[in-house]
Amino acid sequence: MSQFFYIHPDNPQQRLINQAVEIVRKGGVIVYPTDSGYALGCKIEDKNAMERICRIRQLPDGHNFTLMCRDLSELSTYSFVDNVAFRLMKNNTPGNYTFILKGTKEVPRRLLQEKRKTIGMRVPSNPIAQALLEALGEPMLSTSLMLPGSEFTESDPEEIKDRLEKQVDLIIHGG
Repeated sequence: MSQFFYIHPDNPQQRLINQAVEIVRKGGVIVYPTDSGYALGCKIEDKNAMERICRIRQLPDGHNFTLMCRDLSELSTYSFVDNVAFRLMKNNTPGNYTFILKGTKEVPRRLLQEKRKTIGMRVPSNPIAQALLEALGEPMLSTSLMLPGSEFTESDPEEIKDRLEKQVDLIIHGG
């Protein structure tokens, strides 16, 4: 059974953020708010947690995940960013845009798009997502929380709890 945290959407409680990050570090899968709805997240190098996310969403092999990064500096550690792309991203981050970029050797190969070796990269503006990334100190593997049979990202944390509390380690209610 998962834990359920109520975290203030504008001023996240550091104690709860630290507990959430500890769950991620120990191999947990969390549900957390982003700029565009709720997402599933885990450590980027944790293959078991990634496989759990794939089972929850019933994703096919080779699904394109996103790396959530704290800032452009962290993003550029995991992807190749030329000057034109940097200017574009600087004007549009943080925010709800995902940029598809060629991954560096820092990205586990299983996460890269098979033929093009690309990965989705994002710098969220959501205060809870930012606080999680800051406390984690590295990007988080992420995918939108769209459950099988649904066309939209889940947005009601109480409904998410009803449907996923036995499948994830933590659900963060972000207001």
